[in-house]
This record gives sequence, structure tokens and C-alpha cells, in this order.
Amino acid sequence: MEQLEMLRDDLSQCDEILLSTLLMRNRITEQITAYEEANHLPILQPEQEEKTKKWLIKSLENKRHAQEVMDVFNTVITCSKKIQARKLFDYNIVLIGFMGAGKSTISSYLSTLFAMDVVEMDEVITRREGMSISDIFEIHGEQYFRDAETKLLIEMQSRTNVVISCGGGTPLRECNVAEMKKNGRVVLLTAQPETIYERVKDAHNRPLIENNKNVDFIADLMEKRREKYEAAADIVITTDGKSTLEICEELVSRLLNETGKVKDIG
Repeated sequence: MEQLEMLRDDLSQCDEILLSTLLMRNRITEQITAYEEANHLPILQPEQEEKTKKWLIKSLENKRHAQEVMDVFNTVITCSKKIQARKLFDYNIVLIGFMGAGKSTISSYLSTLFAMDVVEMDEVITRREGMSISDIFEIHGEQYFRDAETKLLIEMQSRTNVVISCGGGTPLRECNVAEMKKNGRVVLLTAQPETIYERVKDAHNRPLIENNKNVDFIADLMEKRREKYEAAADIVITTDGKSTLEICEELVSRLLNETGKVKDIG
């Protein structure tokens, strides 16, 4: 029993060391984020995370409990991302734009970079209704779907630090835009009609263009929505010819500039 107590004491000491180290790591994460902001340095540095992963894999070669340690480190890294995101964005990031503009792709990548929760509005609504958007339109009508969008945006008032990916028609209602802006920054992603066509031509979950998949129809519909899109947006970002990382770098830079946290990044 004496040996058992000694082992438990050793374990308690390890816990104290771990706790102290984690708290220190979190403080350093905040300090790095503050330094990057103050010195106009790039916020997004995915290569640094990749470097850490390579170091960790090499360090754990042939070690007992390597997978368990890896799981802990992954959790620690995720927590660091959350700390950084909360410091940078005390609001929701609301992505709007025409279908195929890149909203889902960018929201997913922002989630990877900052461990932020993502709300794909179309996915949430279809899951709740138990049917596709096309079926909702056919059975209940477009008005029913638009009302569901408004209700979901109102729900999001209770949350912050979330990436909200809106359906293409969501910003067309002024009441929706008002809800977005209550606790969010609205980012309009846009692209040329030809780019949109290439991105959506093989999809069959877009009821508004299902029977009109051509550049002219897309261009006409985009033009009809352009004024409302631009009126809703705090920031407009074109996505043609840019990588996902480049788009996210521009988005983060301009959001921070918009909120007055930094003058420029890069």
C-alpha cells in the first residue's frame, strides 16, 4: 500500500506539472496572437502546424502510448486554435454569396484553421426537415424555406465565434441581413458567372438553376441579386483564381482591418 501511495503522489505531481504547462501554453498562444496583430504579421500560418505535427510524429517513434499522446497533443492544438479565434473574432463570421461562390469551402477551411464551429444553413434546415431543398421547395414552397432560414438566423443570436454559411437567397430578405449584423460580420464571396457554372454544373441540389444550367442564366440571376448582396456585405472578396488559403488570408486580414484591430497584414 505504501508503494501505491507513492505512485499516486507521483501521478499528482505529474498532473500539477501538466496543469501549469497547459496554462502557460495558453498564455503564450494569446501573446503570439497579440504580437502578430500588433506587428501586422500574417495570422494564418498552416505551415507552423504542419511543422509541429512532423516534430511530434518523429518524437513519438517507437514510444509506448504514442497514439494516446498524439490524441492529447491534437486536443491541445485544437484548444489553442479556439483561444486564438476567440481573441480575434468576438462575433460570428457570416458568409453570403451566390451558389458556387465558395461559401462551404471557405467555412470548412476556417474551421480547420481556427477550430470554429460551422453552421451550414442549408444542411441544418434539410436535416431538420428530413428532406432535400428541392423537396422542401416542391412540397412546402420557397416561402416556407425562406422562413426557416430567418428562424435559424434568429437562433444564432445566442452564439458567437461561429462561421455561418448562408444559402444563396438568404441575404435577399432585409430581416435576414438585420439578424446577421446583430452579432456578425457579413462577408460576400463572389466569382464570375463562368466560374460559378464550372463549380455547379454537375450538382443537382440547386433547384433554382436545375433546369437552367448555363452561363447566361447564372449571370442574369447574379445581376438581379447583386445590389442586395452588396448592400448586405461588410466585406466583398472575389474568389476567382485564388487558392482557399489565399481567400482566407484576405478574409481574416480585412475582417481585422474592418474592426480596427490592425491596419494591414502581410
